Amino acid sequence: FFFFDSLQDQFDNLEKHTQWGIDVLEKYIKFVKERTEIELSYAKQLRNLSKKYQPKKNSKEEEEYRYTSTRAFLATLNEMNDYAGQHEVISENMTSLITAELTRYVQELKQERKSHFHDGRKAQQHIETCWKQLEASKRRFERDCKEADRAQQYFEKMDADINVTKADVEKARQQAQLRHQMAEDSKAEYSSTLQKFNSEQHEHYYTHIPNIFQKIQEMEERRIVRIGESMKTFAEVDRQVIPIIGKCLDEITKAAESVDHKNDSQMVIEAFKSGFEPPGDIDFEDFTQPMKRTVSESSLSNSRGDGKSEPKFGSKSKGKLWPFIKKNKLMSLLTSPHQPPPPPPASASPSAVPNGPQSPKQQKEPLSHRFNEFMTSKPKIHCFRSLKRGGAGPEDFSNLPPEQRRKKLQQKVDELNRDIQKEMDQRDALTKMKDVYIKNPQMGDAASVDHRLAELGQNIEKLRLEVQKFEGWLAEVEGRLPARTEQPRRQSGVYETQNPSGVNSCAQDRESPDGSYTEEQSQETEMKVPATDFDDEFDDEEPLPTIGTCKALYTFEGQNEGTISVAEGEMLYVIEEDKGDGWTRIRRNEDEEGYVPTSYVEVYLDKNAKGA
Repeated sequence: FFFFDSLQDQFDNLEKHTQWGIDVLEKYIKFVKERTEIELSYAKQLRNLSKKYQPKKNSKEEEEYRYTSTRAFLATLNEMNDYAGQHEVISENMTSLITAELTRYVQELKQERKSHFHDGRKAQQHIETCWKQLEASKRRFERDCKEADRAQQYFEKMDADINVTKADVEKARQQAQLRHQMAEDSKAEYSSTLQKFNSEQHEHYYTHIPNIFQKIQEMEERRIVRIGESMKTFAEVDRQVIPIIGKCLDEITKAAESVDHKNDSQMVIEAFKSGFEPPGDIDFEDFTQPMKRTVSESSLSNSRGDGKSEPKFGSKSKGKLWPFIKKNKLMSLLTSPHQPPPPPPASASPSAVPNGPQSPKQQKEPLSHRFNEFMTSKPKIHCFRSLKRGGAGPEDFSNLPPEQRRKKLQQKVDELNRDIQKEMDQRDALTKMKDVYIKNPQMGDAASVDHRLAELGQNIEKLRLEVQKFEGWLAEVEGRLPARTEQPRRQSGVYETQNPSGVNSCAQDRESPDGSYTEEQSQETEMKVPATDFDDEFDDEEPLPTIGTCKALYTFEGQNEGTISVAEGEMLYVIEEDKGDGWTRIRRNEDEEGYVPTSYVEVYLDKNAKGA
């Protein structure tokens, strides 16, 4: 019986040990599960980080990714996104190959362990029952033997007593025989039970219990092997993504090695170069000589000759003007009249009109003073950042430097061509649909798409006209086409013959960088300007924008050069208001513009245009 207690203790110990093994397995499952959560969280954070620094679409940041350094950074962000994907792969593989498999295996292990210990307890209960049966049979045999012995003693006593009747002696003898028979039966039963128990006991300790222990041992060994394989899988899952992670890092290194500082610098130069040429040298003004000044070649145009400072405009080198001086306003100096405007017909003299023009000022001022005014006064457009901060610029981008203007015009042409292609695609699709409707009237009315086709045709025609307009401007910038040169040439030539000192006076009297005009005329007539060479500087000028309208109060003949004739009641466009000299510049159409006396017209300025 003590052995049975010891066996029970072993079963308890094995039960505790196998339960501890299952707890270890569940702890490892929990560890792997938390590792997968960390991998997912890390991958999510990497993806969010990559997304955070990605350039926003249709923004300024997207333009900045033209440079090799920023493209390398963008490649790094993309590779980090792929890098995060590998950590997601780690999480997925660990979940499917370790966590899910081990969780299913733990359930199976618990069922198997329960079955084995149930069989063990059942076998132990069976042997204990056999032992109890043997003990009961043994006690019964012992009791029957004692009863038979007492019955024998009582018979012998009765048989020896002479006072006892024969019948009593016979009764005692029969009782003694019965007891002996019962003892023999008990002995036979005990012997049979003992043999059976010994057989069961041998089967129990040499067959059932070893088999159960063997199964428990195999179960425990499988658990140990399984957790070891899971640990190996844990490492293999990481090892499988190492080549891809290494490739991501290689791509980041390759992107970093592709950074080209020379290329980036050249792109900055191409992006911001203006196309202006630097001004030429300023001629020395010798004040020890008689007061006889000449206009240096660099005052109006930027000559890049052989270094000789000849004060005339006949040089063939066509330099650009100062960056922020509007050439079209300089051009206006060649056509504006140089005498006071006539008074209105109703007045006897200009002073009779309340707002009549004053005579132009006739101050003499050296060119060096005017040059200092150019350099010190604040220009209208002092930096290109102001264009971005302000409102929209002119349609032809004439406010930009030549190179920037060329790029903007090219972008506009490309954009319009794309729009034309879209409209043409829609037109082709509708045309096919109309053909289908014509062939199969039951599918739709063919006339229903005619209106839309007409709209598309009109849109395409408008876009083509826009393309032609911008291509014309682009050709002007690139020097492929002449730009409205006939009338400026004609006006300049006539003006030169009538007033040979006009060019000299316009060079120093007309324009300051802030856009104001004066009628200061100079008496220096030293410089003669060939009309054709001077006009080449202004061949590609655009007309001045309209700043308002005006109504002619009186008829003006406009006989002087630079003026324009108007009829009473005629409506015209104002392109330059009176600057104090009594003249207003107006335009009838693209080819007809000039000056009229301010007192002859009633001006209606456009506040928005003037403010711009």
